[in-house]
Amino acid sequence: MSLTDPIADMLTRIRNAVLAGHAQVAMPNSKIKVEIAKILKDEGFLESYEVVDGDLEAQKVLRVKIKYVGDRRERRPVLSGLERVSRPGRRIYTKKTDIPWVLSGIGVAILSTPKGVMTGVRARQLGVGGEIICKVW
Repeated sequence: MSLTDPIADMLTRIRNAVLAGHAQVAMPNSKIKVEIAKILKDEGFLESYEVVDGDLEAQKVLRVKIKYVGDRRERRPVLSGLERVSRPGRRIYTKKTDIPWVLSGIGVAILSTPKGVMTGVRARQLGVGGEIICKVW
């Protein structure tokens, strides 16, 4: 099965797992998905991630553990929203001076820049712009 937008598929799988209260979610692996998962973990939205062998030898699987706060009955997900910004049908690019703030700095914008995939804050520090992949809060 081929996907038109694998990053949107990743974000949708994570969003659905959060809404269903699942502890982890698995998805097909790619380099950019691993980089996005790394950023989400570093920013405190995810508990962990790992790349494991899937059912088929050629296909690896990215397994993401979702972070929750609180006890069993009152547990709430740390991740409350994900939004895909740039899509295959409409790419959204930004200059270093126009990198968006997500919820006045509470959330994170994830960018694909010439220096790699990074947060909007890191891109501002390095003085680079790029494609806005998604917003997370």
